[in-house]
Amino acid sequence: MKKPWSGRFEKDTNEMVEQFTESVSFDKRLYKQDIRAGTAHAEMLGRCGLLTDEEVSEIRRGLLEIEKEIESGDFEFHVALEDIHMNIEAALIRKIGDVGRKLHTARSRNDLVACDTRLWARDALDELLDLLRACQAALVSKAEEHKELIVPGFTHLQHAQPVLLAHTLLAYVEMLGRDYGRLEDCRKRLNVSPLGACALAGTSLPIDPQSTARELGFDGCFSNSIDAVSDRDPVLEFVFDLCLIAVHLSRLAEEWLMWSTPEFDFLDLDEAFCTGSSIMPQKKNADALELIRAKCGRVCGDLMGLLTTFKSQPLAYNRDMQEDKEALFDAVDTVRSCVAVAAKFVQTVAFKEDHIARACEMGHMDATALADYLVGKGVPFREAHEIVGRVVRAAAADGAKLEGLDLERLRAFSALIAEDVYQVLGTRNCIENYRSHGSSAPAEVQRQLEVWHERLGH
Repeated sequence: MKKPWSGRFEKDTNEMVEQFTESVSFDKRLYKQDIRAGTAHAEMLGRCGLLTDEEVSEIRRGLLEIEKEIESGDFEFHVALEDIHMNIEAALIRKIGDVGRKLHTARSRNDLVACDTRLWARDALDELLDLLRACQAALVSKAEEHKELIVPGFTHLQHAQPVLLAHTLLAYVEMLGRDYGRLEDCRKRLNVSPLGACALAGTSLPIDPQSTARELGFDGCFSNSIDAVSDRDPVLEFVFDLCLIAVHLSRLAEEWLMWSTPEFDFLDLDEAFCTGSSIMPQKKNADALELIRAKCGRVCGDLMGLLTTFKSQPLAYNRDMQEDKEALFDAVDTVRSCVAVAAKFVQTVAFKEDHIARACEMGHMDATALADYLVGKGVPFREAHEIVGRVVRAAAADGAKLEGLDLERLRAFSALIAEDVYQVLGTRNCIENYRSHGSSAPAEVQRQLEVWHERLGH
């Protein structure tokens, strides 16, 4: 295959170097974006008088035919042509002749690859926004279904205070909501066209990059041509956002994996989303949740690789930048599948209310409520904390619940304790007495549900 730089070189490229430097094996995923950018560029050249209407029409037709060939599997990719851009350009020249050679007027692979990558990332980001909303909707629906179910709340993996299951589920909705906002914000910086920056310095030819930007659906056009071809911030930012999504899904997966064990036995996972053992007939393994948990590390690795690659690159374009594609593609593919699978798990999970109710009786989770009760009687919180600590120690020694202690026993720790203490002890009373903003109070949880119903268009 004749190289586009063959006029400068006498020797053929070493075959080992060709294999080492090629990127078409993975960047062929950019074919739609490359053809779209090429078409928009040709139309801009036509408007600027650098191509005739007939030439623009030929290029448009040729690119459309190439796109159909790629989609049908009839297109032959050549490693010798290095990347998707030169493969498409070479095919265009073979198809329409010298007119195809004019497409690269006022264009470099430097600004073209930056443009294609932004277009691809924008499409992927928009798809992820939809997937996140679907996962949030599944969580909100499950929360609505179980909005009166009380579960143990944990800190340090120890029973802490009772909370509504809906409140716990809505915590993940909030996490994914922040992820959604980060992606929206990332999209603003991503959606700027670099096409027209050429290699790094621009061009002396009369082009109109702003019109190309509009044609491709960008919000604006680059301001500095050097920055335009060397900037990969949107890729780094996008993958960082994907990392946080993966972290949040990993936390959900870990919690539900624990909750599905016999030791917790809080939930039952749908068999259709589990696997078995090749040797132990009784096993029901939540492998998909384990992989969601594990793939978080993979996505974080993609980000670390990108950050390391770009940490000391001089201006402007360097071939190092080719390394961004595989990490970007892998992070997107991985998180996209994790979000989709997580949503299915949420939709199909069943919570074991009887087992959860028994767990709520353990751990003296109403201890903080008793401390707050004493604060209401005028006791300083630190003193109340100490008093209740002694109460809990005594109850634990007797194997008793706090609400199971009679009034005389309780008054031995503080004379301020009266009959009304039984209106605050017990998990149900704890829930009913919560009142602060954003808390697990039924009214607050209902308010949160209504907010998310409205945001998600339920």
